[in-house]
Amino acid sequence: MANFADEHPVKAFGWAARDTSGHLSPFNFSRRYSFSFFTIQRQQQHVYIFNQHLLVLVERATGEKDVRIKVLYCGICHTDIQNATNGWGGSTYPVVPGHEVVGEVTEVGSKVEKVKAGDKVGVGYILGSCRSCDDCSSDLESYCPQQKLTCGSVYYDGTLTFGGYSDTLVADEHFVIRWPENLPLDAGAPLLCAGITTYSPLKHFGLDKPGMHIGVVGLGGLGHVAVKFAKAFGTKVTVISTSLAKKQEAIEHLGADSFLVSRNPEEMQAAAGTMDGILDTVSAAHPLLPLLMLLKSHGKLVLVGVPTKALELPVYPLVQGRRVIGGSGTGGMKETQEMIDFAAENNIVADVEVVPMEYVNTAYERLEKADVRYRFVLDIGNTLTKSA
Repeated sequence: MANFADEHPVKAFGWAARDTSGHLSPFNFSRRYSFSFFTIQRQQQHVYIFNQHLLVLVERATGEKDVRIKVLYCGICHTDIQNATNGWGGSTYPVVPGHEVVGEVTEVGSKVEKVKAGDKVGVGYILGSCRSCDDCSSDLESYCPQQKLTCGSVYYDGTLTFGGYSDTLVADEHFVIRWPENLPLDAGAPLLCAGITTYSPLKHFGLDKPGMHIGVVGLGGLGHVAVKFAKAFGTKVTVISTSLAKKQEAIEHLGADSFLVSRNPEEMQAAAGTMDGILDTVSAAHPLLPLLMLLKSHGKLVLVGVPTKALELPVYPLVQGRRVIGGSGTGGMKETQEMIDFAAENNIVADVEVVPMEYVNTAYERLEKADVRYRFVLDIGNTLTKSA
């Protein structure tokens, strides 16, 4: 497969990791061409064989359905660290992380209808999908077997996708989110990952009904947003944490109704059988049995964190109470737009610390230590300079 990275007409600048150290530094690169399949004559200039078809590289920077974006803010997600360090395997270097991207449209293709130049938009975890499988047909592009991620995927022209730690981004309009006028760009950026990752399972598993009792395990980047969405749905929310130190924050700042210390057996026993559902945001290995015992019969424990070690599955409490353990990733484009609009209507944003681009490596170190309340956001528009 041909690699056209050196031929791309639009130059870009960002920060990239070059090896498994994950250390990021300034990086000059190019954004992709638009391309289409045609029946053509071979004397045309840019002709390549691609999957047994003739491929013409269209001589324009922005394709018919493409949206070119000036990046203003980009959230830092723990997944960015995994991509930069090859923590989950499969990283191809150089890696330009970033999938919580908010910016301003600078150019649109001739057939773009969703947005126009000057509009504020967002781009999340997904940059492409096959658009024809059962998942895509059900507005679940996030589960498409051929999905293309905003960072670290091989795009359809054979080039590597580079994320939002950069001055510009190109996306098909289908994967662009329209940004509400009243939603802050900086504090709203993490919703494109942390927001949809918690909103989607609450909706899908029916844990969004007023009066329900919902538990949220872990009070970090995902957990604090989960509390906000669950409260906006009208549910009673209990935060479950290993640290008593987070109780005041959970109740007084985030609005949780109650707090459980998971290491306190008396507290856990007193709350047994009281919850309709639990959203587990923890990515470290931890026991599931104490959480299952908090559920009512027919209750649901939904995992959105991704521990690197396998968790033990306690079968008896599942059978005894017809309880369910499920999992959920990020959401599709329709649901992501729904989530962003809901957040704007209900004044939901992430709690963020906005930092300059040159602070990114320190931010990674602090994030690994959980030393942030609760998400870092890079001020790309004001601080990304080629002299960095």
